[in-house]
Amino acid sequence: MGTRGEGQGDDAGPAPPVTAAQAREMTAGLRAAMDDVQRSVAVLAARVRTAHTARVWMPLGHSSWESYCAAEFGISRAQAYRLLDVARTLGAIQAAVTAGPEVSLMRDTDPTTVAALDYGLSQRALLAVSARTDTVAELITHRLTTLAHTGLQALDEPTVRAVVRQAVYDVRTTPSPPPAEPPADPAAAARRRLGDELAACAHEIGVLMLDVAPAYLSDTDAADALALLCDQIGEPLDQALAARRYALTGDRRALHGTTL
Repeated sequence: MGTRGEGQGDDAGPAPPVTAAQAREMTAGLRAAMDDVQRSVAVLAARVRTAHTARVWMPLGHSSWESYCAAEFGISRAQAYRLLDVARTLGAIQAAVTAGPEVSLMRDTDPTTVAALDYGLSQRALLAVSARTDTVAELITHRLTTLAHTGLQALDEPTVRAVVRQAVYDVRTTPSPPPAEPPADPAAAARRRLGDELAACAHEIGVLMLDVAPAYLSDTDAADALALLCDQIGEPLDQALAARRYALTGDRRALHGTTL
């Protein structure tokens, strides 16, 4: 019995070879389709948010959002509320982007366009951070403000999109800290408070470092990018790199031997 090779999706035999030009055209079509899917998430979220705010189910005779979604679109209660989670998360992100005086992105354009601004985020990514929208929004606002003040990068649309996507990724991949029981020993409690304060300061420094050296850079490349900044602010480079790793991972072991 033969083994079906990779790319053989049916029994009609292998597809005829394509030229490089045809392959490029197919790739462009795939890219456009992927972009359309991402844009549709943004548009859907904006329309869900508008419809829910307007309580559209009431004039149509439905008792609630979930019954409206079931009757009009045939979707379950869980799906109806997932749509709301996606819409609220994207709304919080958009509010964070336009909150600061430094950011004037698309403020003079059509409000519908602004509300549906595409950051290239999937529904899965938005749902993953829906319970931590305050953290995402705070991170976005902080990073955009830092970029604006340092003047290292223009706050154009590609930059804002990159900042938003990175913030969502960072929050999505950093676990929430587990609740800890305070130790009974007062000295141990004082040491824990001190450790928490040092870790919080290190996280703030780490976020600043990520503004200059984003997460996709290796430690070596990040060190090159951060050397001048660390020299200007008097921060040892090894501590800055450790703080950057901590901001990325949320794991305090990244600070051992430096801050902690």
